[in-house]
Amino acid sequence: MKNILILLLLFPMSTFAQKFVSDQSNIRFYSSAPIEDIEAINEKAKSVIDLSNGQVVFSVDIEGFQFEKALMQEHFNENYLESEKYPKSTFKGQIEDWNNIQGAQEVKVTGDLMIHGITKKVVLGGTIDVSENKVEVESVFIVKLVDYKIKIPKAVFYSIAEEIEVTVKFVYKPYSK
Repeated sequence: MKNILILLLLFPMSTFAQKFVSDQSNIRFYSSAPIEDIEAINEKAKSVIDLSNGQVVFSVDIEGFQFEKALMQEHFNENYLESEKYPKSTFKGQIEDWNNIQGAQEVKVTGDLMIHGITKKVVLGGTIDVSENKVEVESVFIVKLVDYKIKIPKAVFYSIAEEIEVTVKFVYKPYSK
C-alpha cells in the first residue's frame, strides 16, 4: 500500500475520480540468445493511471522477478541489475494525444524509464482498454542493456541478448480514498 501512496503523490492533486490503481500486473522480460533463452516474470508491480490527463506511472521491484532457475535469478539480482543498489525500475509518462474515450485503442506514451539507476526518455507503443469500472494497459518494447549500463561478462555473452523484450500488462480498478 505504501508504494501506491507514493505513486499517487507523483500526480497533481486534482480529482481522484479519474484515477485508477493497478489491481493486477504482469511484467515479463525475454532474452533470446544463441545458447539459451531467458525469461522472468514479476506480478508485483504497482501502477496508477489518471484518465483525466493521460498520465501513467509504474514501479517494479527488481527482486520480484521470478526465473525458472534459481541461479539465473541470483545472477540477475547480484551481477546484472545489482538489485541491492538499484532496487526499483520506474516509468512516468504521458499518453500522447489522449482523448479519454472508452473502448480499446492504440496509444503512444512518452516518458522517463529508469532501470539500473539510469533514466532515459522513451516512447512506448501499446493498447489501452477503458471501461467504466476497469482499465487494461499492455505494451511490448525493447530495452537495450547498453543504454542502462548493464554489463554482460564475456563468459556469458552468448547466453544473454543485448536487447531484451519487455511485456507490460496492468489491470486497473478505480481508486478510492
